[in-house]
Amino acid sequence: MTREKGFIYGARVVSLIFTPFYLPLVGLIALFTFSYLNLLPIEYRLLVVVMVYFFTILLPTFLIHLYRRLQGWSLLELGQKRRRIVPYGISIFCYAMCLWVLQSLHIYHFVSSIVFGALVVQIVCAIINMWWKISTHTAAIGGVAGALFVFADIFGFNPVWWFCLVFFLAGLLGSARMYLRQHTLPQVVAGFGIGIVCAVFGIIFY
Repeated sequence: MTREKGFIYGARVVSLIFTPFYLPLVGLIALFTFSYLNLLPIEYRLLVVVMVYFFTILLPTFLIHLYRRLQGWSLLELGQKRRRIVPYGISIFCYAMCLWVLQSLHIYHFVSSIVFGALVVQIVCAIINMWWKISTHTAAIGGVAGALFVFADIFGFNPVWWFCLVFFLAGLLGSARMYLRQHTLPQVVAGFGIGIVCAVFGIIFY
């Protein structure tokens, strides 16, 4: 029994660390590392990172937690298909606000394209969730893989080791979501595939 509790605790930690909201932040850090944008002043880059962190991670996480507490639901209860509609709406609103702020401040186009790609992932997952529960966790890390693919082609860096890391984390995260009985294998795999496709097309055509 103790071993089983340890696995459950580990799966919860993995799910918490790799929240679905980290896609824009990871993409932004990669962009500031591998592109000519690494020549920008460190103060400017930090300001953009903090801004994106606030709108895409801190704010939606806080609002969804507040909503869950007001409803008196546990994390497992919030994970039910119909109850996920409001959290999706909150995250989409926060991402749209982030995109609007970035555009208003005339931040570099590539930065906005990452947030737009993540917004597309959120919207598509929200629509699919109306009929079928899909894993936004694996959709997010699929989006990271998609963003890496696009920016590796644009800026000409070798993403092989990064892809190895992303696929390893995707497998770990997908296993954690299934172990917690939040998703089935098809939901996990479909989320990853949708994340890749939405991120690639969202960033390319933004």
